[in-house]
Amino acid sequence: MSSVLEHGSEDHLWAEPRGSACESTGLAQALLPSCRVLAGQSPCTVPVSCLELEEQYSPSRWSPRLDRDAVVEAHVEAVTAGTQMARATTQTLLHVPYGDGDGEKLDVYLPTDPSGTFPVLVYIHGGYWQCLSKDVSGFAAPALVSQGIAVVAVGYNIAPKGHMDEMVAQVRRSLAFLVQQYSWISGVYLCGHSAGAHLAAMVLSTDWAEYGVTPDIKGAVLVSGVYDLEPILHIYVNDALNMSREVAQRNSPMLCVTGAVPAAGACEVLVAVAQHDSPEFRRQSREYCQALRSAGWTVSLLDLAGVDHFNIIERLSQDSYILTEVILNMISRA
Repeated sequence: MSSVLEHGSEDHLWAEPRGSACESTGLAQALLPSCRVLAGQSPCTVPVSCLELEEQYSPSRWSPRLDRDAVVEAHVEAVTAGTQMARATTQTLLHVPYGDGDGEKLDVYLPTDPSGTFPVLVYIHGGYWQCLSKDVSGFAAPALVSQGIAVVAVGYNIAPKGHMDEMVAQVRRSLAFLVQQYSWISGVYLCGHSAGAHLAAMVLSTDWAEYGVTPDIKGAVLVSGVYDLEPILHIYVNDALNMSREVAQRNSPMLCVTGAVPAAGACEVLVAVAQHDSPEFRRQSREYCQALRSAGWTVSLLDLAGVDHFNIIERLSQDSYILTEVILNMISRA
């Protein structure tokens, strides 16, 4: 199990924190009026509102299927088994380096007939920027490669080794590498889950001039993502990330929408959220979708009934799953 998680145990994965503290800074007071330190109190005092914020950003707390530890364990087992099956049944190029860093590698899953050109779905894994890896991120490949679509699982340096600026830069470099390295790509589609949806959204705001290439990004599917990082500053997730306010702001997709406008006409964006995501995750998805639409993007919101933060993405291994069908339809329309 530890080789899959890469950091700590499975209860670090989106799990409800145990005994974590909320540091009440000036920003916390701005975000949460009742999250404040009274005169003479320790700055480590944990107000009720901060505990509520921790709960809102603990996805395992909101699943009706299983308890918080079991749902995370089941998720890891599902994506691991799905990836093992994908590697056993599809043509692959594994551990392809796109940079010099240890985590800068790709796994490529190819269609049965790799001749000619075909679209590629680039999948960016979640794990709150500190768990999981590309090695458990190929589970969606069989359903897509059977339809002539390549799938690429992107690796990046997770925290605490990796920091937020680095992760965003790595994912952007992986896209530049792909389009420069493989001439068979006929169009790029992004798909990210949770923290991976955040990273995929940051790719949409990229100034590609500094990379010397402009990927033909025709679509993006952002699943149960975080698009405003400031709340993360005040919860247990930031213990490993160690983000400052400045880092959170420059890596918040909500604050980068304006810069992404020039690419808006060429890319269709789907923001997907689970019925059993927390109210905060659902709010962030709605507001990011609205921000993209206001900036001129072609964007839609898909609110999926009967799923939680975990099986909303696990089920991409199924041909008949609605999100699988939506992705196939998006690619077929291009």
